[in-house]
Amino acid sequence: MPGAGGVALFAVDSIAALEGLSPGQPLADARVLVPDLRTAPADPDGDRAAMAALADWCVRWTPTVSLDGDDGLLLDITGSAHLFGGEERLVQDLVHRLARARIAARASVASTPGAAWAVARFGTAPVVAPESTRTALGPLPTSALRLPMPLIETLHRLGLRRIADLLPLPRAPLVARFGEMLVRRLDQVLGRADDPITPRRPASAWRSRMAFAEPIARREDIDATLRRLLDGLCPRLAKARRGARTLDLLLCRVDGTAQAITIGTARASHDAAHLARLFAEKLDGIDPGFGIETAILEAVATDRLDPDQTAFEGERSSADLAPLIDRLRNRLGTRSVFRITAVDSHIPERTVTVAPAIGDPAGERAWPDDLARPIRLLPCPEPIAAEACRATGTLVDFEWRGVRHRIARTEGPERIAPEWWRAPANARTRDYYRVEDEAGRRFWVYRTLPRGDEAPRWYLHGLFA
Repeated sequence: MPGAGGVALFAVDSIAALEGLSPGQPLADARVLVPDLRTAPADPDGDRAAMAALADWCVRWTPTVSLDGDDGLLLDITGSAHLFGGEERLVQDLVHRLARARIAARASVASTPGAAWAVARFGTAPVVAPESTRTALGPLPTSALRLPMPLIETLHRLGLRRIADLLPLPRAPLVARFGEMLVRRLDQVLGRADDPITPRRPASAWRSRMAFAEPIARREDIDATLRRLLDGLCPRLAKARRGARTLDLLLCRVDGTAQAITIGTARASHDAAHLARLFAEKLDGIDPGFGIETAILEAVATDRLDPDQTAFEGERSSADLAPLIDRLRNRLGTRSVFRITAVDSHIPERTVTVAPAIGDPAGERAWPDDLARPIRLLPCPEPIAAEACRATGTLVDFEWRGVRHRIARTEGPERIAPEWWRAPANARTRDYYRVEDEAGRRFWVYRTLPRGDEAPRWYLHGLFA
């Protein structure tokens, strides 16, 4: 990695560390100590992406996983350790699985995030009991308190090299001499101050999990796992009168990586069969690698489900279309399936907007049925070269996109004034006409009312069927 003094070491493995090498050391000095040193370019962005993937994989132990800098993870295992036989068994399982994926790691469990961080990086105990926190932290260096390097160097110059040297000192002189950070870090590791963990993926209350004694890889096994997860989650949602809007399926592989699949629904649903069909199309892209060892299903977004009125014979409700719309959205993309709804405006290009494919029509404006409007409205009115009758001002013929159209019939005008509260000062009143050319093609055109000696300008705005 390039540094201020040239190329320096970014990270070293355990063998290089035994040879006296350390991160930040100039490469030239490192080659003096180890002439046959093997190096590779540093990839910080790739490392961060790998850590993010590893964090997603760690949700097999707990849904609350947080990134800790560029080389660590914090897991809140409150309430989940008993599922793995206790805290010590959980740590052993975690380190063993990482080692199997060729990832060297150190882990420790403590009653506070700060204490676990300190012991994992500078201690040896896999589990620190709450009543033993002070004893376990005492021999550790002051750098285990997550302090900035200038402050650590100042403490060392004063002979305060271990946490045990700081614990008996009065708080007021410490704050006066070293600032509030030192005391706050001490209080955090001892549980006297909050030290919150911000999870990478917000934990959901609606979660179903399966772990396998032997990794699975066949598509039939993955499908069966998904059905069991849905059968475990959907009844809970139904009992709470809730339905899933967004579901995440996380498949943790034995190589320390995880693959995620996300589906969304137009209407909240707890229909297991319908949700399974939505997942089925996306499971084709799953690569199980050497096997999947844990599968987790989470409803990350849910809505309350109120009882629906059953439609009478011959009627169709929006619920009837929901399964079809869900399949289209998951196949084509969320933004590719929508509907057009009316907007309260009399300017033609502002009278419609895009809305979700299924919505509540109660608060929407009804479509006007007393105005003749074209089946296709152009995104923007297009200027046309037009010839009008001098006596009546109506259109005789016009040229649009290189084609000349001679008018056979005309209806209009329909005058539409600009909306003064939002229109620019130079906006013009429009006179719209429905015209038909000699070939039977029908157009919606308008002319702007001139000001002073201006000549009227003609535009084509829409096409009738």
